[in-house]
Amino acid sequence: MNQTGIYEQLITQLVEQNLDRESFYVGERSLEAAEAATWLSRFLTRIIEIAMDSVPGGDNRISDQISLANTIVQWLSRHIKDEELISDNLLDSQGKILTALFDKSNPIAADLPKHVEAIMPITGLTQSELFCGSNVGISLETEIKREIQSSDKIYWLVSFIKWAGIRIFKNELESFTRSGKQLKIITTSYMGATDAKAVEFLASLPNTEVKLSYNTNRERLHAKSYLFMRNTGFHTGYIGSSNLSHSALTSGLEWNLKITSQEIPHIIEKSLSTFETYWESPDFEHFDGEVESREKLSNALQEAKGSFNTSTPSFYFDIKPHSHQQTILEKLQVERDLHNRYRNLVVAATGTGKTIISAFDFSRFYNKNPEAKFLFIAHREEILKQALGAYRGVLKNSSFGELWVGNNKPSKYQHLFASIQSLNNQIDTLTLSEDYFDYIVIDEVHHISASSYRAVLKHFSPKILLGLTATPERHDGTDILSDFCNVIAAEIRLPEAINQRHLSPFQYFAIDDDTDLTKISWSKGRYDIAELTHLYTYNDQRVLRILQSLDEIVTDISQMRALAFCVSKDHAKFMAQKFTLHNIACDVLTSDNSKDREIQQQRLKSKQINVLFVVDIFNEGVDIPELDTLLFLRPTESLTIFLQQLGRGLRLTNDKECCTVLDFVGNSRPEYDFSHKFRALVGKTNQAIAKEVKQGFPHLPLGCRIELQEKTQAMILKNISQATLNKNKLISLVINFPHATHLPLTLTNFLHIYPNITLEDIYKVKFGQFGGWSVLLAASKEKEIKPVNKELYAAYYRAINNRLMNCSSISYLRFINTLCENNFSIYPDSVGVEKRKSQQIFALMCHYDFWDKTGNNAGFSDLTQSIASLRDTKLESELNEVISNLIERLEVSEFTMPTVNNSVVDESPLKMHVRYPKEHILVAFGDSTFTKKSSSREGVLNIPDANTELLFVTLNKCEKQFSATTMYHDYAISPTLFHWQTQNSARPNSGRGLGYIKQKENKKTFLLFVREQAKDENGRTMGFVNFGPVDFVKYEGSQPMNITWKLKHPMPAYLWHETAKLAVG
Repeated sequence: MNQTGIYEQLITQLVEQNLDRESFYVGERSLEAAEAATWLSRFLTRIIEIAMDSVPGGDNRISDQISLANTIVQWLSRHIKDEELISDNLLDSQGKILTALFDKSNPIAADLPKHVEAIMPITGLTQSELFCGSNVGISLETEIKREIQSSDKIYWLVSFIKWAGIRIFKNELESFTRSGKQLKIITTSYMGATDAKAVEFLASLPNTEVKLSYNTNRERLHAKSYLFMRNTGFHTGYIGSSNLSHSALTSGLEWNLKITSQEIPHIIEKSLSTFETYWESPDFEHFDGEVESREKLSNALQEAKGSFNTSTPSFYFDIKPHSHQQTILEKLQVERDLHNRYRNLVVAATGTGKTIISAFDFSRFYNKNPEAKFLFIAHREEILKQALGAYRGVLKNSSFGELWVGNNKPSKYQHLFASIQSLNNQIDTLTLSEDYFDYIVIDEVHHISASSYRAVLKHFSPKILLGLTATPERHDGTDILSDFCNVIAAEIRLPEAINQRHLSPFQYFAIDDDTDLTKISWSKGRYDIAELTHLYTYNDQRVLRILQSLDEIVTDISQMRALAFCVSKDHAKFMAQKFTLHNIACDVLTSDNSKDREIQQQRLKSKQINVLFVVDIFNEGVDIPELDTLLFLRPTESLTIFLQQLGRGLRLTNDKECCTVLDFVGNSRPEYDFSHKFRALVGKTNQAIAKEVKQGFPHLPLGCRIELQEKTQAMILKNISQATLNKNKLISLVINFPHATHLPLTLTNFLHIYPNITLEDIYKVKFGQFGGWSVLLAASKEKEIKPVNKELYAAYYRAINNRLMNCSSISYLRFINTLCENNFSIYPDSVGVEKRKSQQIFALMCHYDFWDKTGNNAGFSDLTQSIASLRDTKLESELNEVISNLIERLEVSEFTMPTVNNSVVDESPLKMHVRYPKEHILVAFGDSTFTKKSSSREGVLNIPDANTELLFVTLNKCEKQFSATTMYHDYAISPTLFHWQTQNSARPNSGRGLGYIKQKENKKTFLLFVREQAKDENGRTMGFVNFGPVDFVKYEGSQPMNITWKLKHPMPAYLWHETAKLAVG
């Protein structure tokens, strides 16, 4: 075996013998348990086909092949001890293929054989086929007609529907739906291409549902798929380029691939699952054919065509928060309910709907406080008018609020949308008390440093103060956190906003500029500005590199609108001079000419200039949605500023395909951090950022691209390697802590000064046998920590590192805090009987967190003795500080599980939407006790005494980033529906499978616990999030069964994104 290239095959003994490992690099990986069955079955399929083909010819060849097949089945049955495998799968010796089964007592046609021949797809039900739109072979139109007639359910997903396309299948669809069968269609008003007549016809059909996306401003759906589901399990589908139009289905040069459940079941399964997820998405709305639906469709089609009457109200459809906005709303609630902080700062890139978020947040407050007085402050009339419209739309109240700006004067001061100028001019004459307004919003709150804003803040003290901004940087370069409890309440992640088409995608090029920054001084987290300026302004070679890269990458420099970030005013002026010499229209915007800001922005917008050079202190002031190119001409040390700068180019406009980003990278100091920049661009994955770089960033947001030159990639990987936290790095940070701040050295202050370092980072690094804060401090003083009781120290380290960091229950974390305060006494005198019961369970959880074995095996006679053994003043202090930091970072509110009339569940101390280590869950439901540790390792745990079954779901079952046959088994369909695949043995007519179907009849409780993957990015076992009680909705298939569960309470928005692998956006 010496053919070089890439492979993906099992290594047989013969292949292994022929691999020349000395002469060739041999890439290989281990087979994972979750994928082994699929790989081995696929391997055996080829071997068995070869064996069958080798059976000698003759009159008995078919019977001999059948006999061989039955022998294999019998051997497998004996090997796995499953008698049903024989009874269900032995072939009949006659060697026939079943093609149909219909009831003769109630025939659907007079001539059943002729009927079957007429409706059977010519390409069959088991083999894939490609339709290329040529006049050779079978036409797509003919085959789809047969598919319709032979199906039991039809699901179509297309960008647009034309009447001429529907007309082709009109008779077949009418006959199909009249017979009581189900038709579901999803489409859009995109480009105004859909014919209203076609949609209205479909909606008029019986047993038919149509859903549309009316949002024409966000290109969403370009997929074309036609799924045909059959009760027999022989599903088929067509995926390709054809919309429901006459030309696409008959004469166009369209490519469409037919897929079958018998050949590639995982593709059919993914297609069906995706359709179901889209169907449940609020982005697609029911079209019922009534007057209101027809008007809404007509308006959307006109708007998409550009002929929409602008006098029509902007909010002709219901305003609902998108999932990323809902996540922000939930975090704001946590800030107030959990952390008691009511001055809240929301940071989100322009275009992600900050105003809508504030409107929904106020709506929540207003519902509880209908007499609340409200003030929205902005610095421009346009912003105030847009905000007023948004609030009226969200509140569904066209008379809500008054403008107070320019010539607009309020008649009453109940709900105001005021300019800061109007407010400030009359603040002294108004007889409004400091608590007059209950809720105040400040838009573009980075202006807060201005004296006019300070006066308002000083005068009013509302119950809630909400600040909205794209950047937490003030004009004077300082942050605004001090006005908002020193925390950002919530941020919208860049990848999420791009995926949902609220921001433009980017193409990011990291280009080696051949500079050496290792000799530039570094102080207080940044390079020395003067030294950088000197390096860049005496370097014509670098300028030529920048110009060359622009010419290579940008389509047409004379048509681009670029913002270029420079290190200083001198650098900006230098670059402008050089670009001018090369006939590139450009200018400079710094504090020296800030009065010209609006003029310069307009010149760039109209392409009178193509590049505007700015210094980062003025980033905020440049707001040009049409920006399509960004030049990073200096290293940006602050991740916040980098994202702020990047956000300037990500505003959506009709003619912007993407934002082109050129980042000129030199050989950086080890202190400079590339990893967090790329992590912010990629978003959340369970893959190390160095691996992302090496693999070419496979997990970027939709439409985005990062390209690194070979030398640049090597430099960045070296930097990431140097930045990786290890013992020496942590020790160095501790030693240098006094040089970074005047704060005392505590764990909390350390995490505050080094925000990119987490608790997990500190505790995953071991210094010899142990790890943790105390050990790190000792190591930084070149001392070896010598605990009096090594077993106790190991117990603390185990509890903190392995369990507590995987728990987000504030009630449990507070219980641990209380234990420390009460000298590890479980039952203080003040605790009542009911609370003692939950504390008993918490105490047992605590026992397993620290000792991870039964009480007897740990040497304790009872639980009280086990908990009391944890007393240690120094360790208690560290534990307390860890718990405080864990509580501080909580972003989800916990609440009691819905009552299900099951005493075990109803009295459980476990809370909804909280992450628990699995051991906590097993303790809570009695499977682990003080004398018996649970042996549960499977994904389900039946608790007969409680008539309850626990479902443990791991979404990503393989350590590989992609596994086609395992990654779509378990996922969220919507915030209230969850798709779950049973174990392979489950059948709908017996045993556990039948028990799922008869849940209501048996009054059984099922509880769903979900985690993203088995291990987190630090290698720790992940805890499970409690989704709470679920009810059986429906099932499909057998061995395994695919079950849809309905949650009693919707999952929080952040979990919806984590669990909805197939969600829109």
